[in-house]
Amino acid sequence: MSAPRTVTLQTADRGTVTIPEPVWCIGHQHHDPNTAYVDITHSGPDIALNFRYTGLLLAGLVQAPHGTSTAEGMDGPTPGVSVHPLGETLNPAQLYDLAGRLDAYADQLRALADQLTEILAGGAQ
Repeated sequence: MSAPRTVTLQTADRGTVTIPEPVWCIGHQHHDPNTAYVDITHSGPDIALNFRYTGLLLAGLVQAPHGTSTAEGMDGPTPGVSVHPLGETLNPAQLYDLAGRLDAYADQLRALADQLTEILAGGAQ
């Protein structure tokens, strides 16, 4: 069995700290040494929805293992998925709700494409 992953980071309030790092964390290359201990955040790789050179949605796993916030949608000790531009961290139920709404929206876009196809073919105006 391999040893648990750890990361050593400089913090503004506790100096150098070594903390456990989840296997899904992609590292802390952009860590600011002026970050407070409670604000250290682990981040997983983002998945992006891009269309025509525009980023529409970005989502990825996050966790602030020493965060003190227990408010819903805030980074804290419980892992979640950060969604931008929504600007919230979602739990599994909320993420499934978002996915369902995106599915429904995709259906509406397909209906608009069908309607536009008919209009362009000289059908209903």
